[in-house]
Parts: sequence; structure tokens; C-alpha cells
Amino acid sequence: MKARVLGAGVAGLCVAAELVARGGEVTVFDPAPRPGPHGCSWWAGGMLAPVCESETAEEPVLRLGREAADWWDRQGVTVERRGTTVVALGRDRRELDRFARRTRGHDWLDADGLAALEPDLAGRFDRALHVPSEAHLDPRAALLHLRDRLERDGATFIGEPGHPEGLTFDCRGLAARDVLLDLRGVKGEMAVLRSADIHLSRPIRLLHPRNPLYIVPRADGLFMLGATQIESDDRRRSVRSVLELLSAAYALHPAFGEAELVEIGADVRPAFPDNLPRVIRRDGTFYVNGLFRHGFLLAPALARMAAEAALDGTTPEFCHEDHS
Repeated sequence: MKARVLGAGVAGLCVAAELVARGGEVTVFDPAPRPGPHGCSWWAGGMLAPVCESETAEEPVLRLGREAADWWDRQGVTVERRGTTVVALGRDRRELDRFARRTRGHDWLDADGLAALEPDLAGRFDRALHVPSEAHLDPRAALLHLRDRLERDGATFIGEPGHPEGLTFDCRGLAARDVLLDLRGVKGEMAVLRSADIHLSRPIRLLHPRNPLYIVPRADGLFMLGATQIESDDRRRSVRSVLELLSAAYALHPAFGEAELVEIGADVRPAFPDNLPRVIRRDGTFYVNGLFRHGFLLAPALARMAAEAALDGTTPEFCHEDHS
């Protein structure tokens, strides 16, 4: 079976991996030779946190997101399984209670329990939530690893689509709005800081009524900060959003005020009106899109569904026949 995949972001690479695993002869078309800052997936947080996302997301995000950590493990990607810690400043204590009511699978921690889990947060919060089942990965390392693994497994990567041959899987994100007219852009801004003075073992979510902050530790003293979610397809970074992001990090721990600002970035994520992804079959092409803010969390399940729909003739969840 021959297949071509359009786009080498997280959706395209996951689809290619599922097809190769089923014996497919796969060609991936992407203008860029390697994953990098040109792609939305490059700016992801890499949190495999279905429980935390279920606070605001639909039920399938929780259920299908539970597949993600094991899937990335099977690809040989380093997955850190240390859970997620959720905290709130004193003025936002009600946010923590609301979060607890809307989610399941967490443990309450008092000040001593939090200090044992994250010593650098000792004395800063009198209670917290810990979700032990969650995980995280470095999205940039994951993208590069998966691309290299696919190439070793026989997938071909080229820059131009050329003449269609075999099944086509369109994973171009917002670029597919020329066909998927109900796609919209949702901008997220992020920063990367480096500090030798702060040590965190797992992602931390700092709840806030307007812009909850998440901080994800990476190697070499790096921390990825993300918060904003703006209905816009404008990739320009705003001063206001960056100030809010850095102020929230400082509120979590003042040592972030002395951290090195390594990088500031923005991405625009593709989303459908209900913020759930879709596999749409139209004129012989499978459009795999709409991952919203759940790229690394839901791409494995969505890719599996796309491969099953194409090769096994099944009609799993999120699959839509579209003859328009």
C-alpha cells in the first residue's frame, strides 16, 4: 500500500508512523527539510495531561489522551511520568477548588506534601493538587526523533507533493483552510527560560481566572512557559501577553525574575468550532486536522483512527465522510 502524507508536524508524523507500522510505503511531503520553528508543533508544551485538560475539554480528550504516553514510549521518545502539580495563589484559591470539582484522578497535597514533591515550592503554597498519572515530553526532541525513526524505517521525505500516488493524508494544519473552511486559528504564546536556581520535577499549572500558566521543565535548566489562548491567526507576539506570561512565572517563584530569557515564540493552532479533531474523508483524501491545543496528546489516537479508516474500512470516532 502506497500513501502520501502532506505535512510533517506532529499530526503528519504520527499518521506516517501508524501507516509505516502497518506496512505502508509512505512518502511525507513538507517544504521544510526538518522540524523547526516554522511549524506549530515546535512551540508545544509537550504535556501529556488528559486529566488536567479535561477541566475544560470534552470527554474524548480525557479518554483518548490516555493513549498518548504509551504511544510515544513505543516510538522510542523519552517520556517523563511524574505527574502534574496544580497550584493557585492565595487570591485565586477558589480556582483550585473549582479545578478539583471538574476533574478526577488527583490527590490533595498540604504544604508538607507539596514540599516533599517539589522542594523549591516549599512554603509558597499551603495546598495543591497532584495528578500522578500524567506525563510530559520534550516536543522538539520528539519531533526530530520521530522523523529520523520514520526515515530509518523506510519513509521518504521530499519537499514538493508531485503527482498523487496512493492514499493521501492531508495533515497541513491551518494551511488546509483552502479546503476545510471551518478551521480557525487559536494563537498561543510561550517563553523559554533558563535558571540554575529553580528545580522542578514535573509540569506545574498555576491557576488564574484569565490566563492559567503552565511551566514544563526541560533539560539543562530550561523551562517552557505557556499560558495564552487567543482567537487569532496572527503569529506576531504581543508585549502584553509576554508580560503576563513572565509576571505569572515570577508569581510562582521569584527566582524566575533572575532567569535568562532564552526564547519567546508564538504559534497558531488549527481548531474546528467544537475544539475536537477530525478525520474527514473527501474525494479520496483523508484530512487529519483540528488538534487545537492537544497536539501531542491526541495526535497518536487521531493517527490510529485515520489509518484504521483508510486501511481497515472502519469508521471510528472523529471520522467523517464528507462529499461536499
